[in-house]
Amino acid sequence: MEEISLREIYFILKKWLWLIVGLLVISMLISAVISFFVLDKEYQAHTTLMVGRPADYISDRELSLSDLNLNQRLVSTYGELIKTRTVADKVIDNLNLPYTYGSLRGKLNVKLVQNTEIISITVNDNNPVMAAEIANETAQVFMDTVKDIMKVENVQVIDVAEPPVNSISPRPMLNIAIAAVLGLMLGVFAAFLIEF
Repeated sequence: MEEISLREIYFILKKWLWLIVGLLVISMLISAVISFFVLDKEYQAHTTLMVGRPADYISDRELSLSDLNLNQRLVSTYGELIKTRTVADKVIDNLNLPYTYGSLRGKLNVKLVQNTEIISITVNDNNPVMAAEIANETAQVFMDTVKDIMKVENVQVIDVAEPPVNSISPRPMLNIAIAAVLGLMLGVFAAFLIEF
């Protein structure tokens, strides 16, 4: 097998420098155009809920470990309840959304904060105001549903979702940097391919 010296590599890269730089610039331009003008911006809004003491909890009774464990188990149950079709359909009806259960479910993320009684609801949408409205309405519908189904009133909103100012995607600078690396690799590969 024929070996290539560093000197030969240098001269090949120097000879085809215009091609390497050209592919690098073209890749970056394409990525910039797609990131700034083609891809839709996506925004993320959060609301936070807390599972508190049940409404019939006796205030002068000391909070035991079993009470804490029960509340943390309830957090898992509530987290699954937020994702149900019952909650989603009511949110769609209340806000008159053009979404199906599946599409709304895809915009919604429910996170249980480990070892706490806190539930975080995150909504992604192309409209920042709509993302906040969906998050807040989901929290409200969920609280009403818990009252109806489980007959408890121990969930309350800690943080109300507000329309985000900045989008979470696309990330143009990251996309351009990735395109630059790919363009450079493609240019070097093309130069060696043409040469040999």
